[in-house]
Amino acid sequence: MSCATLAWSDEFAPGVEAGIVRTPLIQEASGLVASRKNPGVLWVHNDSGDTARVFAIDTRGNLLGVCSVTGAKARDWEDIAIGPGPDPNQAYLYIGNIGDNESKYPSVWVYRVAEPDVDVARPFGQIPIGPAEAIELTYPDSPRDAETLLVDPFNGDIYIIAKRSLFCRVYRATIPDAPAGPIALEHVATLPWGFAVAGDVSPDGGRVIVRSPFNASLWIRPDGEPLWKAFGTKQIGIPLRMELQGEAICFDHQGQGYFTIGEGANVPLYYFALTSGADGGELSDAAVPNGDRPQ
Repeated sequence: MSCATLAWSDEFAPGVEAGIVRTPLIQEASGLVASRKNPGVLWVHNDSGDTARVFAIDTRGNLLGVCSVTGAKARDWEDIAIGPGPDPNQAYLYIGNIGDNESKYPSVWVYRVAEPDVDVARPFGQIPIGPAEAIELTYPDSPRDAETLLVDPFNGDIYIIAKRSLFCRVYRATIPDAPAGPIALEHVATLPWGFAVAGDVSPDGGRVIVRSPFNASLWIRPDGEPLWKAFGTKQIGIPLRMELQGEAICFDHQGQGYFTIGEGANVPLYYFALTSGADGGELSDAAVPNGDRPQ
């Protein structure tokens, strides 16, 4: 990490335990995103080895239900995002089948599927969603292992951040409403550090967060510029909690605080609220002594 280009943020309080994800269905949480249309709902999925499904949980980690994603294959799902799509009145889940530990696959896939309506007060069991639209993407240089998927809420551009290097490469693709055939990614930026495992864009499109297992940074998007231009600005260090193989991060549905989660059984869901004096985040009451679980 280049300290010369790093400022540390005092905008966020240290993370507190918002809850425990106790369901045995979630053992290797790899992707996490907050619903924009269903306040209080988080979408999460497992790493490789699971079937094509996503889980709805609440902001305390309680399971609300399971959505089987028809028309999708789960080779190595690594991250999930929310963004626009063909229907301007509909929010879409984007699921990144982008893991490639041996960097050998000629294509990676992102599945786009309309986000279902979920009531945080009403667990729903299991339902099918889809069929998902399969978006095939190719790298301009060589196959890459990646775990970070971003979607620009302004225009639906897809960003993938490659993982296995000292300085992660950022790739972008512009996605048509009805993609047909492979779409070439473009290398547009490089992070000042490596091993990125997750990221998210704020709902207003103005901020980006990316994490590794050990550090996380926030970037501010310059007004009127493409999202990738944010990575050319000074990075702002933001706090993490020590997690067992921490692999996920997302803004809350208002784009204020953020959540993180690690892999494993019965893992904590952490929330990082705005510090005192800032406008409250989704769990603004979570800044309690000794990291106790908020009620």
